[in-house]
Amino acid sequence: MADTMHALEKNPAWKGRRGPVVLVIMDGVGYGKYEDGDAVKAARMKYLDWFTANCPHTKLKAHGTAVGLPSDDDMGNSEVGHNAMGCGRVFAQGAKLVGESIANGSMFQADTWKKLVANVNSKGSALHFIGLVSDGNVHSHIDHLKAMISQAYKDGVKKLRVHALLDGRDVDPTSALNYITPLEEFLAGFSGVDYRIASGGGRMYMTMDRYNADWSMVERGWKAHVLGEGRMFESATKAIETYRAEIPGVLDQDMHEFVIAENGKPVGTIEDGDSVIYFNFRGDRALEITRAFETPKGGDFPFDRIRVPSVEYAGMMEYDGDAHVPAQYLVNPPSIDRTMGEYLTKTGVKLLAISETQKYGHVTYFFNGNKQGKFDEKLEDYIEVPSDVVPFEQRPWMKCAEITDKVIEAIKSGKYDHIRLNFPNGDMVGHTGVFNAVVCSMEGMDLQLGRLKSAIEEAGGILCLTADHGNSDDMYEHAKDGSVKMDKVSGEPKAKTSHSLNPVPGIIYDPEYKGEYDNTKLNDGLGISSWPATLMNLMGYKEPSDYDKSMIIWK
Repeated sequence: MADTMHALEKNPAWKGRRGPVVLVIMDGVGYGKYEDGDAVKAARMKYLDWFTANCPHTKLKAHGTAVGLPSDDDMGNSEVGHNAMGCGRVFAQGAKLVGESIANGSMFQADTWKKLVANVNSKGSALHFIGLVSDGNVHSHIDHLKAMISQAYKDGVKKLRVHALLDGRDVDPTSALNYITPLEEFLAGFSGVDYRIASGGGRMYMTMDRYNADWSMVERGWKAHVLGEGRMFESATKAIETYRAEIPGVLDQDMHEFVIAENGKPVGTIEDGDSVIYFNFRGDRALEITRAFETPKGGDFPFDRIRVPSVEYAGMMEYDGDAHVPAQYLVNPPSIDRTMGEYLTKTGVKLLAISETQKYGHVTYFFNGNKQGKFDEKLEDYIEVPSDVVPFEQRPWMKCAEITDKVIEAIKSGKYDHIRLNFPNGDMVGHTGVFNAVVCSMEGMDLQLGRLKSAIEEAGGILCLTADHGNSDDMYEHAKDGSVKMDKVSGEPKAKTSHSLNPVPGIIYDPEYKGEYDNTKLNDGLGISSWPATLMNLMGYKEPSDYDKSMIIWK
């Protein structure tokens, strides 16, 4: 039976340490399967190699069913990874929940779907879908979109528009036509109705900003999707082919906007009386475009929206459970309770969470079970180091030194029992596909691991190293036989920009080890959801009875 929420029980066998227990999340750093394309192996990782050689360590699963995704073919991601590392158990996540609600029909029986469909049917207006068109299954899945379009047709919707964001991060970087052309054919296959793609563009160029990092992305999306402003084309396929011809090697994620037009007039602007569904299930890149639709005309907003249509808007899921955003959604999110942060604060543990803007929400909101704010204002400090708004391959070191400055200061202050931090380099630079930049990002991060090692030794604390998923460990596309796929134009290895399915580190460095546990090896075969039990143990507490197994092997 699950524990009720109360303070953690002390472990009498624990002999205590002088300093804090520090968790370092090396975002996107896994154990590569192939030598070729493994930027972690290619980098000079003096300190990470030292920890691996001298500390108890294990390989942790960070994808698929280990983080609540439908199958082990599904790559992990930062959102579900931080959920797992924060709550100590595995909850069914977005992709799985949406898939189940479509399969059992509950999505279409629910009030929100019925309301949006009734709205357009009663007014003869359009139903719009905005979202990422791929099968990456990290933010969305094209099968979910197709199932909703088919249901809309059954429900009598006459006019339907898709605003298609191109992926190239969670799938092959130049695979857009594998999704867009078949989608155009799929839409054309419904007789007696007007179904088509209306606009689109790359996910890192428009619409899908997160953490208020670059509102100009949202503005570009708004202009294309809502106002129908932007470069016009006769079809989405034609738009992608044109951009490819004009900018050889352009990645899908960076492609500029396209607006589908007939006789110079956009075919799918969003108007008063329409219904709009943002069909991505993952929350971080959904909040800003949602705010654009939900903030009333004249309301305070980061850019001039020019025209704000009065629509019925819904998200695929509730993207923020505390602020209840959006107001309407199609599928209930996982209800994550009794996270590590909640237990630690109930126990009186003083803790710090820190990263730069790109992953600040991950070490706070996602780590706390999709909860905004703190469990205890007095016991928790959160620090956001502002990220640079430049392409990550141009600043591959990102803010890892600045994050480390603040963490070392926090360790020295003696204020904290527990510190968690995220170095985003392996993930954010990994997504660019620029191999040399990723190697540089790894070496920049490794220097900071060396600085943390010294600080932990001086303070008598414990340093734990891990990741939320792999990425930088798998930077080239590989064929089934393991050989590297080559780019026909450049003759270079074909860049891979998505996450990997590789395991990630579970390393514990305890310089003032006192013999309570086996410090030569850790439990094997575990997932990253084992971190909360492990960290609680290293702070001298017993984990809740239903938490996933600790890595610690007690003597």
